[in-house]
Amino acid sequence: MTALHQRPAAQRGLTLIGLLFVLFVIGSAALLAMRVLPSAIEYQAVLKAIERSKLQPTPAAVRSAFDRAAQIDDIVSISGKDLEITPNPTNVPGFNVSFAYRKEMHLFGPASLVLDYTGNAH
Repeated sequence: MTALHQRPAAQRGLTLIGLLFVLFVIGSAALLAMRVLPSAIEYQAVLKAIERSKLQPTPAAVRSAFDRAAQIDDIVSISGKDLEITPNPTNVPGFNVSFAYRKEMHLFGPASLVLDYTGNAH
């Protein structure tokens, strides 16, 4: 075969449009992670604060202890008055404490992300 009749080698690689698509997907995932991660960290802080607060002797003391922990841990989505506190039906000391709250985050343009958080401590 002469040089004129050789088949061209198959090209490999990423086109410009493919590269832009990959960058768009990575950027969108990074934007979502940057918006959600602080909220998820705050949720974990709420769970820890409730675990520490549920052993107080009265519901008012539980709320007060949670509010003190919320100040220290910078919890702004929920306060002690939002907690649902019920007596523990067994003889285990402490209370059953549950909570629910909604966090809405603006992403871009008209798009927002709404996260519903719930939890309890027995």
